[in-house]
Amino acid sequence: MPESPASVPAEKSARAKSTGLVSAFIFLSRIMGLLRDMLMAHFFTPFLRDCFTAGFRIPNMLRDLFAEGALSTAFVTVFSQKMKTEGDQPAWNLAHKTLTLATIFMSGISLLGILLSGPIVRAMANGYSEEKMQFITTITRVMFPFILLVSLAALVMGILNAKRVFGPPAMASTWFNIVSIVLGFSLGWIFDRSMGATAVIWFSIGTLLGGLAQLMSQFPALRKIGYHFRWDANWRHDPDVQRILKLMWPAIIAGSAVQVNVFLNTVFASHVQGDVDGPMAWLSMAFRLMQLPLGVFGVAVATVTLPVISRATTDGITDKFRSAMGAGNRLVLFLCLPSAAGLMMLSVPVISLLFERGAFSGTETLKTAAALRFYAIGLVFYSLIKVVQPAFTAINKRFIPMMVALLSILINATLSTLFVFVWKMPFQYLALSTAIVAAVNCIILYTSLTKLSAGLEGGKLMSTLARLVVPILGLVGVCWFANATVLQYDRWVHWNLALRLLTLGVSVGAAASVYMTLATLLKVDEARQFTGMLGRRLKR
Repeated sequence: MPESPASVPAEKSARAKSTGLVSAFIFLSRIMGLLRDMLMAHFFTPFLRDCFTAGFRIPNMLRDLFAEGALSTAFVTVFSQKMKTEGDQPAWNLAHKTLTLATIFMSGISLLGILLSGPIVRAMANGYSEEKMQFITTITRVMFPFILLVSLAALVMGILNAKRVFGPPAMASTWFNIVSIVLGFSLGWIFDRSMGATAVIWFSIGTLLGGLAQLMSQFPALRKIGYHFRWDANWRHDPDVQRILKLMWPAIIAGSAVQVNVFLNTVFASHVQGDVDGPMAWLSMAFRLMQLPLGVFGVAVATVTLPVISRATTDGITDKFRSAMGAGNRLVLFLCLPSAAGLMMLSVPVISLLFERGAFSGTETLKTAAALRFYAIGLVFYSLIKVVQPAFTAINKRFIPMMVALLSILINATLSTLFVFVWKMPFQYLALSTAIVAAVNCIILYTSLTKLSAGLEGGKLMSTLARLVVPILGLVGVCWFANATVLQYDRWVHWNLALRLLTLGVSVGAAASVYMTLATLLKVDEARQFTGMLGRRLKR
């Protein structure tokens, strides 16, 4: 049945409210993730940080690629459409089969990963010493079952999101961080007071338990919507399961661009000249900071948009599809452009405040900041990819992102080879290659989807971008002034923590206020929506 005109604003309002809720929980999760990195920087040496980062890289990459990437996108697409066309019970039956298949398959992947951890690490970090590779192998073996737990957690999240339940699944990753921090560091401290290699192994076990918490924390919400899991191995000939699998494998390749590029960075980082210990952890910390706005804005918008466009495409590519995609892209642009500019301008004080204590030195601050500045260049493109790429699955054009991803991987491998082996550039240029790849990936995907859908409100997007030039310049000006005065690093770094926190907080607040004020004066629609939503929340 066609939607009434009155229902469209109501749905937009509900979508904005859901986006705000998801953003809040993802923000909390990212903050907890930063806290985990801060504690690691304080207690563990660069050698141990590199080992943990490398050991977690493979299962975490598989998590992003399978669990929270291809599997989640394909499942939500089919599950949402089945729920709309056939109702809850057929959708529940599909969920039974998919969860059963995921349990069997990911258990096999976990076992295979444990057995083959040695060769995997040698292929991934063959530029490291034998001692370092052996310790990374131990950590990798501990962490591999993580992929099973988070794959199931991602499917549960998909079920809840399709039923328009966004809070508990968005909060699940926060529980992961809380449990991994509390149990990981507690176990490490109990069994190794020196916080050496044994402590890192126990911290890895705590991280695995965090994955279990991420899954189990969503169970009450599942029961509340009426879903009760039943083991169902009759998935082989189920047409909907087969459709999910058909959607998945191109999506795996399509979603692999960023993940394979991050993996390649691990390989190339082990060959960087000059810095034996540290580059892998510095790249990881910088990427974590870049992921804060990416998760809060890009992932949140994509999480809320995907079920909407999946339901919309049951009637083909309609104005509702184009409107949802256009609104999502403009909102990402409005939120992520200032985030990228702020991270580039304030990278040194932000990293110093978060990490520079204990085993983390001032030299490491400057090196991590250099990587963050390059990663920030790609922030808007990363975020737009999160919104645009799943749409190809929804409209059954899944091979286009796959081909773009293969091209992106080729570009990244070429650039990284040139930076590391030919031009002998510092490690931060690996972050630049990743950002360039994200830009290429995004531009091709957006252009392709625009042609397929006969427009994505591109005129409105360009109008928003043009109106944001002055607000961005205002934000950059405030940050430049702060760096030249109250945040001047050589002087500011010696102040006490409270004063550094105050001056950085005031600087960020002033920059954000100037940006929002100018955007509102220039009648940027997203600024009006954002301030309106914020005002309604403050009145509660």
